[in-house]
Amino acid sequence: MQLDLQRVEAVVAEVAAELVLPRFRALATHEVRDKGVNDLVTVADEEAEAAFERRLPDLLPGSWVLGEEMVARGETAIAELAHSVDPVWVVDPVDGTYNFAHGEPHFAVIVALCRGDDTVAGWIHDPVRGETAVAEHGGGAMQAGRRLRVAPAPATPAEMRGTLHAGFRGNPHLKQRIERNRGRVQQIRSLRCSGQEYLRLAAGDAHFSLFSSTKPWDHLAGVLIHRESGGYSTLLDGQPYRPHDAHSIGLLSAPDAASWMALRGALFGADWRPEEVSPGAAGTLAPATPPSQ
Repeated sequence: MQLDLQRVEAVVAEVAAELVLPRFRALATHEVRDKGVNDLVTVADEEAEAAFERRLPDLLPGSWVLGEEMVARGETAIAELAHSVDPVWVVDPVDGTYNFAHGEPHFAVIVALCRGDDTVAGWIHDPVRGETAVAEHGGGAMQAGRRLRVAPAPATPAEMRGTLHAGFRGNPHLKQRIERNRGRVQQIRSLRCSGQEYLRLAAGDAHFSLFSSTKPWDHLAGVLIHRESGGYSTLLDGQPYRPHDAHSIGLLSAPDAASWMALRGALFGADWRPEEVSPGAAGTLAPATPPSQ
């Protein structure tokens, strides 16, 4: 069965309109709870994810849904992405839940379709604007009828504008490098929502982003949309980001491979080694030109 990108886009928009947007700035206190430190979940997250679990498999027989809240409840695990021979819909029903719960408009609904190590297609929907960015592997990226293109790469990292989501919990050495070097780039205000950050990158409104957390529901669709918009995104060791790379540390996006290398050097120093990404893990220096994705 051939995938109908527009039908998926319609389902994503319908679920957002029916179950997410009506709760924006209308959540009761009992409809929001903590599931971790600064990690909220709302009734909109849970109801939208359940709707996707019912509706998306009908669009591609044999497929199944892995959602952020399912994983949080222990019903499935990210590791299942590495073992599945069937297509998987990876869903973040409300990305930027903190913003959503606090009445801030920077949130998104994210869906990615994966087969093995490949992200086949991705959708990032902005419920407030009513627009969806859509990309299919090898087919470019579109939003509201226009083709998305990343911003041209500036001559130096000092001219690059972007966001550093660089907590690097458990890796103080990398955190220290970022703190020492963050002044080498132009930082802009974080939107506190990975989906919105990728929309900004793909539209050419920012040059780069760095995320220390690499959960698949946050990044699979965005990395694909960014790449299909002409950008370059890989893990910090230069390896491609894959659906099951949830425990990797560091995902860097830039306009192209050359600017990615220059940016990594500016942020982490020319003397850094990929072993620092995961303490105790073996590794070698990434090549001068990162591998193609």
